[in-house]
Amino acid sequence: MKKMSFAKGLLQALLLLPLAAMASEAEVHLDRAPVNFQDNESLQRGAAVFVNYCLSCHSASAMRYSRMTDIGLTEPQIKDNLLYATDKPGNTMTIAMNKKEAKVWFGAAPPDLSVITRSRGADWVYTYLRSFYRDDSRPTGWNNTVFDKVGMPHVLHELQGQMVPVYKTETDHEGKTHRVIERLELAQPGKMTLAEYDGLVADLVNYMTWMGEPAKSKREHVGIAVLLFLGIFFVVAFYLKKEFWKDVH
Repeated sequence: MKKMSFAKGLLQALLLLPLAAMASEAEVHLDRAPVNFQDNESLQRGAAVFVNYCLSCHSASAMRYSRMTDIGLTEPQIKDNLLYATDKPGNTMTIAMNKKEAKVWFGAAPPDLSVITRSRGADWVYTYLRSFYRDDSRPTGWNNTVFDKVGMPHVLHELQGQMVPVYKTETDHEGKTHRVIERLELAQPGKMTLAEYDGLVADLVNYMTWMGEPAKSKREHVGIAVLLFLGIFFVVAFYLKKEFWKDVH
């Protein structure tokens, strides 16, 4: 009986784990990412930001540089402006950083970003990149309201500036008080205004979302065309059926 009760308790705990994870994520407010695959200029700007700021630590091994021709770039433009880690547009977006060394530096090897927006969601990534703040208790000097105790430093801080937290006091259901972050405020301006920085992050997330599934737009267009064909064919087939079976009825 004890074994049965233990197994039952373990099963219940495992079933409740996803619910607990969802509850913890629900506490974080996520801003809507302005994703638009039809905006090639935004995708091109996002690609430039990704190559200049993300590709030094993070790889995107499922993406080839040459695929950027789908967002309106020519191969000469890709070669002249985006090939910093390789010399061939047909190569994938890999990096030279050693994973073991990266783990020593950051506590964990930076993840591959090929499908990060499909894994985390575009809204999560968009909010995360705008939620870094100064925290001297962290090894990198940075923390994040979306990903607490994050190991990644704020590589875009020169553009955004330094944000600091503004705290408020909350009382939990047990009557205990806790200091929680109410909002972030700009303490030291960066090279961009906050609105300009939000626009840059929007372009970056737009590109990263497209990068996670470059064929999505084409697939959707083909799907719409197929549905239109089936709709027209249904009307034709319906009247043909009536014509062929009129004498039977």
